[in-house]
Amino acid sequence: MSDNLVEFIKKRKEELNAVIMAHFYQRPEIQDLADMVGDSLQLARYAANTDASVIVFCGVNFMAESAKILSPEKLVIMPEPEAGCPMADMITGEELREWKKAHPRAQVVCYVNSSAEVKAESDICCTSSNAIQVVNSIPSDCQILFVPDQNLGHFLARKTGRQIECWPGYCPTHHNVTAEEIREQKARHPEAIVLVHPECRPEVIDLADEALSTGGILKYVEKSPAREFIIGTEMGLLHQLQTRFPDKVFHIAHEEFICPNMKLNTLENLARVMDTLENRIEVPEDVRVRAYRSLERMLNIS
Repeated sequence: MSDNLVEFIKKRKEELNAVIMAHFYQRPEIQDLADMVGDSLQLARYAANTDASVIVFCGVNFMAESAKILSPEKLVIMPEPEAGCPMADMITGEELREWKKAHPRAQVVCYVNSSAEVKAESDICCTSSNAIQVVNSIPSDCQILFVPDQNLGHFLARKTGRQIECWPGYCPTHHNVTAEEIREQKARHPEAIVLVHPECRPEVIDLADEALSTGGILKYVEKSPAREFIIGTEMGLLHQLQTRFPDKVFHIAHEEFICPNMKLNTLENLARVMDTLENRIEVPEDVRVRAYRSLERMLNIS
């Protein structure tokens, strides 16, 4: 049955002049079918430059929204419309507007894991790949408000030496990892390099050799002479790591390290949405234009 679905998806993709984009946290079979597999920054760049007529985005809502913001003339669809992001839902545009009123001279740096409405209220977006460069691009005498991820915000404050006011949001999947789990993994695998995502808690990052984006983890492993790694991010990345570096050994830092929303996309609903062209992503034009400015500033820095 899955072979039939794969053949249908490939055939339909040609008919539609479509491109399938997938985040590293997608199911392995989705990653294997995608034209582009990447982290948020890589996917944003790809969406901005693709000449496809249809973008089929296998990720969560804010990612598909970003693709629509950057390529408004294209049809953007998602296999599963319920694939949301709990962290993105932790702040609204109205809440950000109220926060900005209390800090009228501040600039808002918005993690890309946020709604179009929040991006529209921000000065510049960032991903975990380029967040340090984005923060460093802001004048040193300017106060920074960071939304919505407090863990990434605290990481940036330590890396850049800047004073950053953080919104109290977090990624439940990464926030659940504990320092004790990292210590246990290090005790089991004392020769392993520990690589975690900066969405993890500060005390987890303190125990790691490096805190990196998903794309950054892949680059680190590629260049490292080490053979063994403890990976502190969603287990979907293991598929890429094991495929690209079959001679190396990877241990997941946290049992059941799964984003349930990312896993809502399946071959079945991917095939269905490519057949029906439903689940279309729309962003109101006034919101899109303002959100585009924040994303464009980010892409120009990268």
